[in-house]
Amino acid sequence: MTGVDQPGTAERRRVVGGPIRPASESEISVLQEIEQRAGAPFAEVGMTAVAEDDPPQADTLREYIAAERAWVWPDDTGRPIGYLVLGLVDGQPHIDQVSVDPAYAGLRLGKRLIDHAVRWAKDRGMHEITLTTFTEVPWNGPYYERLGFTYIPAADETPELRAIRAAEIAHGLDEWPRACMRADLGSWVDG
Repeated sequence: MTGVDQPGTAERRRVVGGPIRPASESEISVLQEIEQRAGAPFAEVGMTAVAEDDPPQADTLREYIAAERAWVWPDDTGRPIGYLVLGLVDGQPHIDQVSVDPAYAGLRLGKRLIDHAVRWAKDRGMHEITLTTFTEVPWNGPYYERLGFTYIPAADETPELRAIRAAEIAHGLDEWPRACMRADLGSWVDG
């Protein structure tokens, strides 16, 4: 999870663009650019490998788009400035990635994208949403806690969540503390 709603100045708090809409195949390179820019702040906290990590592959993003589980927040011209892709883990929604261009940090665009994913899941009778995150990066674990996510003890991770964590470990992400989180959709606070 990268680059979501880092603190911004009060004068930048006005909402720009919107509303959320499905991502299109023609925007895949834009989503990759957002991911690269959203990763840059990780270098400032000593996580250069994360900052320099490649964005999701075009084929991966294309699969989310085809499954209708990829959404963007566009700027006033319609160009995406944030996006969320949602997987399914154990039959429940799992935020595989949510990223916002740091130029638009502090506008709660990441929260709006997550709210949209929650509404999507509720409309389909699902009961929780999960994600994996860095626990000590302010715009990751602590941010998601403020939204209502709670940490899942490693012993309580489902087989599919354990598989995601194993893939993250193999990718070298556990050089920094990382964990799974979940939020109950019934108690989710929208807005």
